[in-house]
Amino acid sequence: MMAFTQLLMENPHTGARKSAPVGLSWTVLIFGFLPPLFRGDIKWGVIILLFWLFSAGLTNIVFMFIYNKLYIKELMLEGYKLREMPEGMEARVRDTLNMTLPH
Repeated sequence: MMAFTQLLMENPHTGARKSAPVGLSWTVLIFGFLPPLFRGDIKWGVIILLFWLFSAGLTNIVFMFIYNKLYIKELMLEGYKLREMPEGMEARVRDTLNMTLPH
């Protein structure tokens, strides 16, 4: 398991910056669909809410393992690129996400 790592993503077209955690999403485990909504990730917030309603909250256990990666992929689809990463963490982040991040 990876220590808590936070990436800084930036959209070069708008200049907007967003923080993106890597690894397990403890906030999704505890608060379910709320963290995606607070991040402005309406699509995944609604998806998690729907699954949560039909699973009596057990879906939080599944989404805690995958949500942060889904969030980073969504940011990349919106045009965000990696702006900042903690020094020496590039290989671990790449291995945890199983993808390379655009710079």
